[in-house]
Amino acid sequence: MTKRSTSPGRTSPSSGSPGRTSPRGASPSSTGQDSAAAMESLYPFLYSGGTPDLDAVLAEVRASTVAKAREITELRQVIAGQDAGRLAGCAQEMAARFAAGGRLLAFGNGGSATDAQQLATLFLDPGPGERALPAFCLANDTAVITALCNDVGVEVVFARQIAAFGQPRDVAIGLSTSGNSDNLLRAFDEASRRGMLTIGLAGYEGGKMAELSSIDYLFVAPSASIHRIQEAQTTIYQVLWELTAQEVSHVSRDTG
Repeated sequence: MTKRSTSPGRTSPSSGSPGRTSPRGASPSSTGQDSAAAMESLYPFLYSGGTPDLDAVLAEVRASTVAKAREITELRQVIAGQDAGRLAGCAQEMAARFAAGGRLLAFGNGGSATDAQQLATLFLDPGPGERALPAFCLANDTAVITALCNDVGVEVVFARQIAAFGQPRDVAIGLSTSGNSDNLLRAFDEASRRGMLTIGLAGYEGGKMAELSSIDYLFVAPSASIHRIQEAQTTIYQVLWELTAQEVSHVSRDTG
């Protein structure tokens, strides 16, 4: 049974990350106008016209920064409240997989691929005095990625790698802001078929990832802001690493 949380009151996008790309076939002038409009919506105090009042601009920048910090702090508190127990349980299961010789396979698209890389690095190279745990990111190898995209299709870019590398004792972690990326959904299904522990990180209400029975643990950052979602996901996988590292040390002492 999938262990997940629900996050009411949010609107989920159809797929991908909204506001990141322009419609196919749009003219250069329209895409430039869209970019300018998006920038103005983010920083209206820079586009108010006339001679800027430096003190007023700095005051608005400070207010904007404080507001964003408050948003992510509140979001982290919501996640801690709804998922603290599940995070601990997930870490215990991850530790058991590592103790059995398993590895962590992380994956995601775009900015989430960067987060997947950071997640894998955190486990593999946690720093002095910390135990390294085997992990790698499925978005790292450009030769494999481009070959699969060109010869088969982007929708199988992670599932094919899991089919090649995945073992029942391994852990699969996929990150998405929307929760709707088809190549992640396929990857989770493939990982589940192979008996891997599957963990998803998503935003909004979880998107299509929330509908999958192939995800063992789904952690949702209930926000409509991609920036806040990704910041919260960073916190989630940092906590997972800390808890897993503690559990692995306990398992090692108990079995040593």
